[in-house]
Amino acid sequence: WKVPENYNKMKNPVVADDASIKAGKELYSDHCVSCHGKKGKGDGYKAVNIETTPTDFTSETFQKQTDGALLYKFSYGHRDMPAFKKRIPDNADVIEGTFGKTRSPGDLINYLRTFAKK
Repeated sequence: WKVPENYNKMKNPVVADDASIKAGKELYSDHCVSCHGKKGKGDGYKAVNIETTPTDFTSETFQKQTDGALLYKFSYGHRDMPAFKKRIPDNADVIEGTFGKTRSPGDLINYLRTFAKK
């Protein structure tokens, strides 16, 4: 899953405060939990019905990715992973190569970071 270099260099412009993480958790619950599971381990109830195993968000490999790489991956999708570029609320007008005009993508990434093994 090759991420364009301009995305790899991007930083999340949204501060990972309590409000952002709460908003990201709501997005996760609406769009991600069915495949990635409540604890982000890739064991959601739909995971058994798809060809590839959903990513484990607790893994070091996942957590080492840049915020921009994560943005690219959930925005554009790949194989069984659907593209969420236009599914994220108020993000249909996302500007190519940016985090867009809303906080939503940044909030989601901030929440995904909470799955890092402590």
